[in-house]
Amino acid sequence: MKAKGLSPEGEQKHAALLTNSAAVQAIVAAVEGTMGPKGLDTMLVDRFGEVVITSAGVTILEKMQVTHPAARMLIKVAKAQQEEIGDGTTTATLMAGTLIAEGVNHVVRGVPVARVIEGMRIGIQRALESLQRRSRPIDSLDSPLLERVAYISGREHADIAALVVRAARLIGSEKLKERSFKLADTIRAEAGVGNEVFMGVIVSKGRLNKQMPPFVTDARILVLDDALEPEGIEEEALATESGFKKYLELQADFQGYVRKIVDLGVTVCLLDRGMHDLAEEMLTDAGVLVISRVASHELQKVCDHTGAKAVKRTALRRSREELSRCLGEAHECYEDESLRQVRFLGGVGKPMATVAVGAATAEIVGERERIAKDAASSLQAAVRGGYVPGGGAVEIALAKDVERQRDLTKGMAAYGVDCVIAALRRSLAQIVQNAGFNPLEKVEDVSALQLSLGSDSVAINCDTGEAADMLALGVVDPTLVKLHAIKAAGEVALAILRIDTIIKMTDIEG
Repeated sequence: MKAKGLSPEGEQKHAALLTNSAAVQAIVAAVEGTMGPKGLDTMLVDRFGEVVITSAGVTILEKMQVTHPAARMLIKVAKAQQEEIGDGTTTATLMAGTLIAEGVNHVVRGVPVARVIEGMRIGIQRALESLQRRSRPIDSLDSPLLERVAYISGREHADIAALVVRAARLIGSEKLKERSFKLADTIRAEAGVGNEVFMGVIVSKGRLNKQMPPFVTDARILVLDDALEPEGIEEEALATESGFKKYLELQADFQGYVRKIVDLGVTVCLLDRGMHDLAEEMLTDAGVLVISRVASHELQKVCDHTGAKAVKRTALRRSREELSRCLGEAHECYEDESLRQVRFLGGVGKPMATVAVGAATAEIVGERERIAKDAASSLQAAVRGGYVPGGGAVEIALAKDVERQRDLTKGMAAYGVDCVIAALRRSLAQIVQNAGFNPLEKVEDVSALQLSLGSDSVAINCDTGEAADMLALGVVDPTLVKLHAIKAAGEVALAILRIDTIIKMTDIEG
């Protein structure tokens, strides 16, 4: 990035700002073409020739090779947006890029960085306050707006939107509003299967051997966050009489622990790690369904759904009564042999829904899953924080509010407020540009119409190029997605604009 008319002395003085801004704009260029209903996909290719085709901003940012520290700062903020809300990374990236570019332009023309930062803070705060005032609540999970939120965030995949809404209604609004619960975690995509929503959880492992039952009803479930193996003894000790005697005692104790599992009526056993051959033989003979080496997050889901409490193998020393209180229950557990997974349905613990998203081929499984997770995250955000008009409409309304704040801002800080106005207008401009229309013309048309109609829901119909009411078209976005995007963009922009010098650190030994 080189400001027009900037002298060599000026370039040297603002070298860090110019370098950082150029790096950020390269990141913005990678995702801006994906924005809006007419946005296109990006192809990512690794050094082995593996290809990922996606329009998900966070996926592009996560997988692209980046070495510049300022660019990596922007990517970290986008990832934080994804982790907190699950959507809006492209919006946050575009806004941050515009804030930085506009801020640098003002600085190289002579506006002090401190004044630009001051004005940005004023503008961002005004935008956040205005956004919260304009937010509308979701009345209930039966609201048709929920499906519209999922449809738009899910890149207009109607089947995925319907699945996500069905799952949300099964789970209930109380669960959706819990900060620790993420609806996106219920999503699973599989090649060659149909779309499905059910109350239960899936473990991505099959039974330990084919002699174990593939189907269990009224299951009593033991979850071991450990291996099911006898305690070990050092080889040197085995060479002694006392050591060998200790080994036999440990083997006998272990057999007793396995018999205790059977006597407790356990019919399904899940393990974090492996299982000793003796235990496998005994549990197979007892008709117990065993699933070993289950991922920790899947073990936790099973515990939540069935009411089980994960224990270590040392817990097998406890009394039967104590150990019994750690068992979970489910109406049925069965293995899908074709997919090598086991489903747990009708657990007595927390209600857990699973959204199974089908894909025609293995190559598109990842993208279908990403789309569904975006849709689920946006739907949950709307339930938690309400919605606003989409399509870039609300950002234009916010820009008008910030413009009024600019008139009240004294001195050069007003230039920082201008940066926020430009960033807010960028969303609609990029959506319109990706749809093949003139962004300058359309943004001005929308701005004038909103002012004359007193509406914050006017934007551009990307199919016709004409101004339209986004609420009437059912184009809505979750308030929380916009709120966090503005905050995230502001935080990274202010942090980068404050960097005056870049110094490479040396490794100091000793």
